[in-house]
Amino acid sequence: MTGVAAQLVARVEPRLRIHATAVVAVAGPVAVGKSRLADDLAAALRATGASAEVVSTDGFLLPFAELDARGLIARKGFPESYDVDALRDFLVAVRDTVHRSHDIAVPIYSHETYDILPDERRPIPPLDVVVLEGLNALYATTGLVDLGVYVDAPLPVIETWYVERFLHLVAVATPGSFYTRFAGMERDGLIDAALAVYRMINLPNLTEFIAPSMELADVVIEKLPDHAVGEIRDRGGPTPR
Repeated sequence: MTGVAAQLVARVEPRLRIHATAVVAVAGPVAVGKSRLADDLAAALRATGASAEVVSTDGFLLPFAELDARGLIARKGFPESYDVDALRDFLVAVRDTVHRSHDIAVPIYSHETYDILPDERRPIPPLDVVVLEGLNALYATTGLVDLGVYVDAPLPVIETWYVERFLHLVAVATPGSFYTRFAGMERDGLIDAALAVYRMINLPNLTEFIAPSMELADVVIEKLPDHAVGEIRDRGGPTPR
């Protein structure tokens, strides 16, 4: 993704503001490579001398206990499973660099337990750029993003990647991990389980909410079945330098 990140830096630079934090949102389906791209972009920005950190919208998911109380376990990742007000309040605060010199604490989501860590927070200092990554990084943040990026791939490819990631996470699961519950299942059973989750939860969320947010993006990155980037398409905004 290094070359892609460098091209995105050229699109971020015209949006940098003096004494203010720019927000770059990276959205797209599950398993499409958002986290990797966000990390690469932050690293590429730091290489230019800018200060940049990645924040995941996963940290703004409602805790498991609250999702359970609201009957939303099967809707995790859908719009109603997030504390959108808290996410937007964070972006308003983080963009206001002129009026703050203190860190802003954000919740931390564990990909081991698939839940918010109740007693932990991550401090975000004043920065040049916050790279916000997540399923809802575009549709929940309208008006608060300086550059919107959508990572896309054909639906059959996304499904294949999801199953591959599911199998990998089961294979490397450590005690206490969400995926330990699948330990001992045969490969065919694991594939069936992954497809059931994808088709009942991820695919409806993608078609109803995530994919339509592409219309909010300034840049669309099209990925190929081998994870290579096929095209980077600008949808308007300042011309890259």
